[in-house]
Amino acid sequence: MQLAIITGVTILVTGLFLAPLSDQLDDQAMRRALAIAQSTAAQPEIARDLGSTDPSARGPVQSTAERIRRATGAEYVVVMDGRGVRWSHPSADRIGAVVSTDPGEALRGREVMEIDSGTLGRSARGKVPLVDDSGEVIGAVSVGIEYDSVRARLLGAIPGLLAYAGGALAVGALAAYLISRRLQRQTHDLAFSDISALLTEREAMLHGIREGVVALDAAGRVRLLNDEAQRLLGLGPEAAGRPLEEVLGEGRTTDVLTGRVVGDDLLAVRGSRVLLANRMPTDDGGAVVTLRDRTELEHLGRELDSTTGLIDALRAQDHEHANRLHTLLGLLELEMHEDAMEFVTEVVGVHRATAEQVTEKVQDPLLAALLVGKATVAAERGVALRLTPGTLLPDRVVDPRGLVTVVGNLVDNATDAAAGSDGARIEVELRTEGRTVVLGVRDSGPGVPPERHASIFTEGWSTKDVPAHGKRGLGLALVRRLAERQGGGVTVSDADGGGALFTVVLPDALADAEPRDTVTPAPGRRADGSLGGWQPSAHPATTGEQW
Repeated sequence: MQLAIITGVTILVTGLFLAPLSDQLDDQAMRRALAIAQSTAAQPEIARDLGSTDPSARGPVQSTAERIRRATGAEYVVVMDGRGVRWSHPSADRIGAVVSTDPGEALRGREVMEIDSGTLGRSARGKVPLVDDSGEVIGAVSVGIEYDSVRARLLGAIPGLLAYAGGALAVGALAAYLISRRLQRQTHDLAFSDISALLTEREAMLHGIREGVVALDAAGRVRLLNDEAQRLLGLGPEAAGRPLEEVLGEGRTTDVLTGRVVGDDLLAVRGSRVLLANRMPTDDGGAVVTLRDRTELEHLGRELDSTTGLIDALRAQDHEHANRLHTLLGLLELEMHEDAMEFVTEVVGVHRATAEQVTEKVQDPLLAALLVGKATVAAERGVALRLTPGTLLPDRVVDPRGLVTVVGNLVDNATDAAAGSDGARIEVELRTEGRTVVLGVRDSGPGVPPERHASIFTEGWSTKDVPAHGKRGLGLALVRRLAERQGGGVTVSDADGGGALFTVVLPDALADAEPRDTVTPAPGRRADGSLGGWQPSAHPATTGEQW
């Protein structure tokens, strides 16, 4: 294709050059003939001889004209009088005859250049008037340049022109060959049809796989987003060609995709999705990032954590229940019946008091159940969990599951931090300010260094060991996401007396109160306020003021 284009261009340029060259040679021949005619007419003896002699083959006019013709190489130099009669001609027998072409323009005092045919054939002619000393036109001089000589000059120029054209064609062919070789190396010797097929297959593959693919150039601009990547990142096709920071904003997801955070299977949170990212640099300085949706797996992991926590709570309850049964059996064997009755009465009373205190302060059944279960697990680890006196949460939570996630993550982290410390304890406060819910979780652990106050809410940051089902570092990140989704936020500070204090503000987390004629117990709760069908076990570390 390149050779065909170069050959065509060379032929076109050659033709475009030859076409005006013929006209240029004709013009040069006519101007040369005119110049010879002007020079001949300027000879004063010709005008004098024309008036004083007769036309003859041996006359002075013929001699002068022939001398000029031979000197200039013209085909003919014809001198004519005012009647158009020749006084000179290369053929002596034509002297004295009238010229074969119209001399009227020259005899009227005008100069003429033309290509015409006469007795000697086709020629380039120049005609000028011949004047005497007084300025009167007494005749004309006609000079002809043989047209064959013009054509010979044209034909003589063609070989040189073709040589240049051939050289240009050779250079173009060599350049085309070198470019073709380079393209073959760059395209791995694939034909255009193969490249087109590969592009079609690539588009089908990229948009068909269930894994997000993001391609970035060396400047960090998005080159490619397949359908799955658009879905996972919440972007549209218009993101292509724009910087990644502009379309995603600042955050861990942007840091992972741009390579500022390195590693394999990096976790990132985008909206409500948990993503697993891997980044592979390319030779041109860009990168290709693959994204997998781990949201479902993380949900399963959290359910596993919840199940494990429930098992721990049941194991703790079973352990405490066995201890109490052994104590009761001992009292009965010692026939200390009154003491046995007091012990049973105390245990039953603690059960009822604990449930009543929880449901009195936290009227949402999901949160109440969560706190009782977490208190049991914390007590098993030697940590006292209690509600502050100012805690009061009505049963009007808009998103109880989201609040359960927030409270559960913060209490789990506080339990891990407080375990093993002196006077290990956790304080939970749930209070309302209009429709806003303010959650505070304080622990007696080592606290959080000031330089880590911002980084602990980043995905992947954790001080715990990696669990079997996945990676850690999502709990506090999810707490922040849930808080920000409701227009609130989460902060960490140093607690009085040591430890850390996490504060979560959730605006509009409560529904508007509805007036009621009669008080109806909430679902799952008895009329006396206790949780129906479920009685938490009491633990000495979680009774009374520890709630």
